[in-house]
Amino acid sequence: MKILVLNGPNLNMLGIRRPEIYGIDTLDAINTYLKKKFPDLDLEFFQSNSEGEVINRLHFAHKSYQGVVINPGAWSHYSIALRDAVESCILPVIEVHLSNIAAREDFRHISVISPVAEGTISGFGRYSYVLALQAMVDRLSKKEK
Repeated sequence: MKILVLNGPNLNMLGIRRPEIYGIDTLDAINTYLKKKFPDLDLEFFQSNSEGEVINRLHFAHKSYQGVVINPGAWSHYSIALRDAVESCILPVIEVHLSNIAAREDFRHISVISPVAEGTISGFGRYSYVLALQAMVDRLSKKEK
């Protein structure tokens, strides 16, 4: 199984930016952890602070991948363009967040991505990605049968 893991704005600053909320792991450390945790998966990682680059990856994901895990970061709360790209993606897409967005500032409580994603996992730090990948593997395994 080949799965694309997309990360949005400011996630390149993990380990530096607000470690009390996002933890001390860098994005590279999380990616390495996921590769070790899922050695049988073909994981490709992409992070960008440019919304169009992430949207382009979603538009063409079906050509190379079976599923997408995305941490849209702040775009979760306002990006209709990203929402539309997730909605138009013919692959299953799972939204993840390191922090529990429902327990944070009011403006973070709503995700415009969640209604069009297969599911949303938040609040478990790097383990949010693990749960999302486990769910994706289960979803894709059932689809193949």
